[in-house]
Amino acid sequence: MNYSKVYVNSIAYELAPITVSSESLEAKLAPIYDKFRIPKGQLAVLTGIEERRWWPNHTKVSDGAIKAAQKAVLETGVNIADIGAVVYTGVCRDQHEPATACRIASQLGVANKASIYDISNACLGVLSGMLDIANRIELGQIKAGLVVSCESARDIVDTTIAKMLANPSMQNFAAGLATLTGGSGAVAVLLTDGSLDLTNTKQHKLESATTLAAPEHFDLCYWGMEETAKGVFRENMRTDAVSLLKHGVALAQQTWQEFLSNAGWQAEQVNKVICHQVGSANRKNVLEALNINPIKEFPSYQKLGNMGTVSLPATAAIAHEQGFLQPGDKVGFLGIGSGLNCMMLGLTW
Repeated sequence: MNYSKVYVNSIAYELAPITVSSESLEAKLAPIYDKFRIPKGQLAVLTGIEERRWWPNHTKVSDGAIKAAQKAVLETGVNIADIGAVVYTGVCRDQHEPATACRIASQLGVANKASIYDISNACLGVLSGMLDIANRIELGQIKAGLVVSCESARDIVDTTIAKMLANPSMQNFAAGLATLTGGSGAVAVLLTDGSLDLTNTKQHKLESATTLAAPEHFDLCYWGMEETAKGVFRENMRTDAVSLLKHGVALAQQTWQEFLSNAGWQAEQVNKVICHQVGSANRKNVLEALNINPIKEFPSYQKLGNMGTVSLPATAAIAHEQGFLQPGDKVGFLGIGSGLNCMMLGLTW
């Protein structure tokens, strides 16, 4: 997919206010660490994550998304009447129905002619939403659209720790380790056709996008409700991290080659990349497999953990703020999500 008139005018984010260190999570897991003689500090060593952010108890994910969306509107000065679509793309939602996007659109005062709906695609939700909006813009259906998301890891991490303590085994520890990396945050991405009179004139041009899938690996990561032996349903998350990394990297290699071909770019022409933030092992393996020099990639997982759909766009926004992304850079957004799905977007910054 190639685009001729789609621009990213704002990536605004909101970080959850509560800092949670890896050491504090290990303290809760002390009985397991003692039983299996796991050295303290292993969580940070294995993942590279020192801390992550959580929302206060009982926070609605739409609250975080609204804050991020309001920042995007304020930054650009976009006329709300020009927003033709609001798409919420988080794994976490306020409820099954109505769409979480509805409350967000209501708070923003979005017009009733706008399309308002949710999209779900694991950690690739925001990228999926960006392409959905981009296609509408490219077809001339709308002039602007807003992609919003918010993730909250607090409840599932607490549930996972409780499950580990109730049945302390190395199998449960390994299956739940990835869950402990979870962080929380919100993001809003405003895309336009470049024709609007905005107070913020920065426009990052979306050039191309490539998506590939390996659905045969759908069961490597799971987050949902499962029935216990007592017939009670409870939330559960489990990850086969080793297999997920192996097959995810293989899919990324294939997608990378197609992405470069579709974009008409040579690998050496890609100035910077922003990857989905999982942890140190994932970063190392993906960059090595794609032959990308680590100096071209901006990591944020050390202090923010894995914020799911929010991770990649929020990292891009922080990289822009810190001057890592410069005007004219050819930038690749590289995302791998459970499913398995892989999405790569090319932008001229």
